[in-house]
Amino acid sequence: MSRENAATVRPTIRRLAAPGLAALLSMGAYCLALTVHGSYPFGPRSRAVNDLGNQFVPFHARLWDLLHGNTSGDLFFNWNSGYGVPFLADFLTYLMNPFSWLVGLFPRDRVDLPVFLVTLLSIGLGSALMTVFLGRLHPGSGLLRALLSVGYGLCAWVLNDGYADPMWMWGLAALPMTGIAADWCLHRRRWVAGTLLVALAWAGNFYTAAMATLAMALVLGLRLLLATGVPVRDRLRSLARALSMAAAGILLAAPALTVTFLASQASQPPLEAVYRGRPPLLYQLAQLLPGGRGGESVPHIFIGVLGLLLVAAFPFVRAVPRRARIGWYALMAGIAGSLVWEPAILLWHGFALPNGSPYRASFVLSAILVMIAWLALAHRPRPRELAAGAALVALLTVVCHNQSSIATATWVLVPGGGALVFAALVALHRHRAPSGLRTAATTVLTCTVVLGSAYTALSVTAVRDKIPWFRPKTTLSERALAAQDGLTARADWPRSRTDPGPHEFADNDPLLIGGEGGSYYSSYVPAGTARTLRALGAGWYMRGRHTLSFEDPVGRAIMGVSSYLTPVPHGRGRYVTHRSPAAPLLTVRGALPRGDRGESVFARQERVLGAGVYEVPALTPTAGAVPRHGRDGWTLPAAPKPAARSIRPAAGPDGAGTTFTARCTPGSTAVWSAPWFYGQVSGLGGSSTGIGHRDATANPVRTLGTVPADGTVSVRFSGRGPQRIPEHAIGCVSPDKLAAAVAALRAGAPAKLTTSGHGLTAELAPGGGGNAVLAVPAVPGWSCSVDGGPARDPDAFAGLLAVPLDPGAARLVCAYTPPGLAAGLAASGAAGLAVAAVGTATAVRRRRAVAHTTSLKS
Repeated sequence: MSRENAATVRPTIRRLAAPGLAALLSMGAYCLALTVHGSYPFGPRSRAVNDLGNQFVPFHARLWDLLHGNTSGDLFFNWNSGYGVPFLADFLTYLMNPFSWLVGLFPRDRVDLPVFLVTLLSIGLGSALMTVFLGRLHPGSGLLRALLSVGYGLCAWVLNDGYADPMWMWGLAALPMTGIAADWCLHRRRWVAGTLLVALAWAGNFYTAAMATLAMALVLGLRLLLATGVPVRDRLRSLARALSMAAAGILLAAPALTVTFLASQASQPPLEAVYRGRPPLLYQLAQLLPGGRGGESVPHIFIGVLGLLLVAAFPFVRAVPRRARIGWYALMAGIAGSLVWEPAILLWHGFALPNGSPYRASFVLSAILVMIAWLALAHRPRPRELAAGAALVALLTVVCHNQSSIATATWVLVPGGGALVFAALVALHRHRAPSGLRTAATTVLTCTVVLGSAYTALSVTAVRDKIPWFRPKTTLSERALAAQDGLTARADWPRSRTDPGPHEFADNDPLLIGGEGGSYYSSYVPAGTARTLRALGAGWYMRGRHTLSFEDPVGRAIMGVSSYLTPVPHGRGRYVTHRSPAAPLLTVRGALPRGDRGESVFARQERVLGAGVYEVPALTPTAGAVPRHGRDGWTLPAAPKPAARSIRPAAGPDGAGTTFTARCTPGSTAVWSAPWFYGQVSGLGGSSTGIGHRDATANPVRTLGTVPADGTVSVRFSGRGPQRIPEHAIGCVSPDKLAAAVAALRAGAPAKLTTSGHGLTAELAPGGGGNAVLAVPAVPGWSCSVDGGPARDPDAFAGLLAVPLDPGAARLVCAYTPPGLAAGLAASGAAGLAVAAVGTATAVRRRRAVAHTTSLKS
């Protein structure tokens, strides 16, 4: 290597050393904690808890399929879930963390590993970038910046909130990214590079990037206020530069905003979130102490013992100007207060109170704490100033000693780790300390930070894993892979669907193990999809934000399900694939009948099927508590409350309930429909559990059994009343009539049907006319053309896509385009042109300046 190259490389290595060290130490501490705990991938304990197992592992499996061409859909549309749903908003929200794309490098049956790497590498990148930003905030030791950044990378928010949501983890990197961009604005340089950093932050995950941008805007404002000797005009220029940089950067990522915004507007509304008020002050203050996790919802903010001691010492560090001490503490207090004040909570979360924790923005407060800690450390706090901070930490520990978030680890970390940190900082403060002492102090400080962070992660993980809500999912276990093989063997798309059925492995089984089912769990479940499927007899959870598959023969026939998966009772994880009569995915009908608002689910199914297949008998109460009959159905009386609450609905010890009888044709299949019933439903030798709760959880239409030779159907509803069941809660399906109805629909099937990633093409049978009905829920974004004519928006028939056909129509082409994509791409393109223009003008100006300087020298 030449001397010139060596002179260039060495400074670069020095600049990268501290960020690289921060990344390695933070990732190493996290891996050490998981290894001791026995968590995946260092042990048998699964990490796939809550949404990590239900959403993000299945969505990453879907991304693997897309990268390898192993699925029928594409980025625009998902044919597998919800019997056909849009996908781009899911991709932009859940899969845009750049580390998510590593999933394509691993085998599909090991998808849990790259999902873990998303979290791990985000921790490393966030720590590295924070190390860089701290150097921009104030110059100082790279090693000490790295150690403080480890506390940021493994802050309480990461261990309690971010770890289970890989896409949120990008926020850990987005915050220092936007901080670096804001620092360039402060010094009025690198507008193009800063714009690209903002764009990268927002593209990776716009949700947490918005929080990070707001936080760093406050930091920039404070830095402008505290700047000394800077004219007001220059401060305003820096502010204007920051606003233009943020606007251009956000517009570069515009598709992520326009597509997801419209998808959110069209989605099924969530259950109403209610803010229950701020936690007690002492409970909030206790979150500064590392090592534990409380039982109440609260902002998680701790950053480790080193950061805690320095934040406590900051008000006493005289080397920091008083205005700066007051300003930074005021910013910290203001953000802390905003996290528990409902109007500000709405601002942090995009003006929507989130379901679940309302404190998802708490990582920004952890970042502010790290910044304050660095400002204290960079000004070389004296031993007396550190002692004042230690006294404040001791007082905080004593005052909060009885809070539920104080764990055994807290008592080890704060007194023990705090003493080591204090001693090391005092030794490092001495200007004339022997080099050996300084080396020993640095080693002690590094080991204390790394081991303390690992112990904190271990303690929090152990406490969290004891919470029943966080029981892990099985995801891609041997059972799941066996079920996947069974589905693959019966694949018949697009002639018919193969439904994974029992929702056994995750809330997104079609994405996880394949098939084309009704299960779909996402924030972007279209309202049209959720309501259509429930109206036709499918179930849902979370007020329709998690849809379920059909479980009755008529519903399956309507949606073209020719085979479906069910677990074998007492089969030790074995599954069997059943056949069922299925209509084609696309059928050609005559005039489409309109429905009655008060019609039963059985009448709606018959209308879509185009034939009468049900007997809907009158119900007669014959045993048990006497129900009351009204216009809306039967109201079951209240049963005595049990002595202790049970998680699963059950009848009382005496078998209390109401038995109804009805008459149906022998040999027909009896099904029951009571969407909002909570309890046991038994009859014809079988039983099933209803978990209905009005509007929140809906039961699907379920099979009771085969009607016996005497034609008597006896069914018992045993639940905790008072509850209401529909007047027509029982229907009896004639297998022969259902088979004839399906055969009639097959007679109108297209001669050829093909599907692409987000569209389909049908070669219609001769003499076509009337209406083509596609067994896919109708949502905005579809357009269809007949025989090469203009593309038009399709109609809806009972919530399914319907396209009017002219007599003799021979070809139908439909395609889906995500609403908002064109506008987003236009905005992104305009921003890209602006950034390119600024970059070109800057380069030309710089070249002219260099040429002018060269001419003067010559």
